[in-house]
Amino acid sequence: MTHDFDVLIVGSGLAGLSAALHLAPTHRVAVITKRAISDGASGWAQGGIAAVLADGDSFDAHVQDTLVAGAGLCDLAATRFVVENAPAAIAWLRELGVPFSLEDGELHLTREGGHGARRIAHVTDATGAAVQRTLIDVVRTTPGITLFEQHTLVDVITARKLGLPGAQRCLGLYALDDATDEVLTFRAPQTILATGGAGKVYLYTTNPDTATGDGIAAAWRAGCRVGNMEFIQFHPTCLYHPHAKSYLITEAVRGEGGRLLLPDGTRFMPDHDARAELAPRDVVARAIDFEMKKRGLDCVHLDISHQSPAFLHEHFPNILARCAELGIDITTQPIPVVPAAHYTCGGVLTDLAGRADLPGLFAVGETACTGLHGANRLASNSLLECMVFAQAAAQAIASAPAAPVAEVPRWDDSRVTDADECVVISHNWDELRRFMWDYVGIVRTNKRLERAAHRITLLQAEIQEFYAHFHVTRDLLELRNLVQVAELIVRSAQLRRESRGLHFSRDYPDMAAPAAATVLVPPVA
Repeated sequence: MTHDFDVLIVGSGLAGLSAALHLAPTHRVAVITKRAISDGASGWAQGGIAAVLADGDSFDAHVQDTLVAGAGLCDLAATRFVVENAPAAIAWLRELGVPFSLEDGELHLTREGGHGARRIAHVTDATGAAVQRTLIDVVRTTPGITLFEQHTLVDVITARKLGLPGAQRCLGLYALDDATDEVLTFRAPQTILATGGAGKVYLYTTNPDTATGDGIAAAWRAGCRVGNMEFIQFHPTCLYHPHAKSYLITEAVRGEGGRLLLPDGTRFMPDHDARAELAPRDVVARAIDFEMKKRGLDCVHLDISHQSPAFLHEHFPNILARCAELGIDITTQPIPVVPAAHYTCGGVLTDLAGRADLPGLFAVGETACTGLHGANRLASNSLLECMVFAQAAAQAIASAPAAPVAEVPRWDDSRVTDADECVVISHNWDELRRFMWDYVGIVRTNKRLERAAHRITLLQAEIQEFYAHFHVTRDLLELRNLVQVAELIVRSAQLRRESRGLHFSRDYPDMAAPAAATVLVPPVA
């Protein structure tokens, strides 16, 4: 079956839904998402959205905080573009009905690590969930948007892959309908990849199961460059508990005075950085990793119990409730925490309108590398980037000249069969995530990266053989993408012969000059 639209959007997080809402008045839009519309990472964001909204704050200050966190690799033009458009993005969400936390009738602004001022607009400690609920409600009632849930991206379709004459461009995509196991054809002159990051490439992550790098891998296969893939942000504080899956303890807990402690109650962050608990995430994550390895600890503790129960109920109701379910009373007890893979700072290289290298293809949100985050994302800049670049991409698409609609063949699976056993997929999935955690984690070495690269080569051969001979499944497609993204991460890490931001190498512990992005160029697609 073939579906025709004006714009295809892959992903239903804040980036994808924002773009859909901006485009819907003038375009026929398809939103394609591999699980339910609410299952992306945006709904998991706790802290908030950074914007200059308070007296005494300034765009220059927000830009400078972003540049400092990015360790010299932020693109100044992209950073200023996002920061200056932040207040309008917050206003747009308020117009849609997002119930931001207020104080005396004004937005309550909190402060997070790396920020020199209170500039985080939030909805208690569940900002992403509140934003997503609001946007989903609006999307479901907006004419011009067709939603395809339980549809997994297989690949984008390019003119070159089809052997068509003329300029290379994106013609649409193939997607697997999980309900029918049929691969459908989607045609459109413009496609936006908003599939999120790739946290599931690691054993421990704060990301949902959907974060398998689908858009990054698909864009790479289509001939697009990727940048800065070595910079994987590990959130310092993920709840450590055998019955707690991927539960993040927001940065705002430390912003409101939370202290990191060893099991005996000793505070350790002042020994690692003068900013202590308010240091950027890479500094805090490495400090926790150091203390855990040095002392043989399973976790450290985050204590916010000096705040009143009323304060905690008001500001962190969801964290308080989740911890209570697990027998932890945060009003009197510290929270056991460990670092976990959290955010993919690199991705598909784009311009300030979200355009990728392939005409007709855009990348927005965590899938993209816009230059905003550099070597380390500043807290609460990610949801902001989603909205600013979603609007920019929508404006670019609206002003683009009409592109001809090419004939696109249906997916041909006549020469493949059903898999005789799926243990290859489950085994390789587990192996990949384990060795990426052990070899390509918070602290890296040349030897560890070599070992990871060797294993990735073997896995790619096995997975490609499986892909070529059997019907595709969502598990197979996700594994194929994760292994591709793992290769990009390792290759990028091997090229960076220094320590900068989120990339720390024992073999190259110092920062080198000049600062330069890592850009990988794919073979001709």
